[in-house]
Amino acid sequence: MGYKTTYPQIIAECGQALSMIDEQTTQTLIDAILGADKVFCVGVGRVLLSLQAICKRFNHLGIPCYFVGEIVEPAITERDILIVGSGSGESLVPVSIAKKAKLFGAKVALISSNPRSTLTSIADIFVRIPVQTKLGLPDELNSVQPMTSLFEQSLLLYGDSLAKLIIDQKHLDIDALWQYHANLE
Repeated sequence: MGYKTTYPQIIAECGQALSMIDEQTTQTLIDAILGADKVFCVGVGRVLLSLQAICKRFNHLGIPCYFVGEIVEPAITERDILIVGSGSGESLVPVSIAKKAKLFGAKVALISSNPRSTLTSIADIFVRIPVQTKLGLPDELNSVQPMTSLFEQSLLLYGDSLAKLIIDQKHLDIDALWQYHANLE
């Protein structure tokens, strides 16, 4: 099996995973993002990388977004939302951060594969990407890729889908968004 047969499998898996995400829950998440003063994101491992890309894109849309732990992170308040990414919903750091965000009255949105996790019980909004995790749940979408690659890829693409939906709903001028792009590069 070569590259020309492998990448279509990966693209097909991502498409199938994204098609399984609930539309109404997605709109609920968008409404919460647009209604928040600030958006915070937290995750670990490769999920962290996907969420950092989403965080950057939200800033390009003029939405103040911060990754938990970065040096410029402000205080979270009851007017903010924390977006947690965790395939299993059991990662220790995201669980602890979500609990603390709730203590400050912030809304918590979870993007995960596990509907029966510790984080699911904390979250106000739960978006399920029902793909292969380390838990091996019976209703997970299996993948030919190693470990949780499909979750991390789907999370990134889901974030870009959220950004496009926000652009459409707010009637943003895509060309005007360049004003928010880094310019010290």
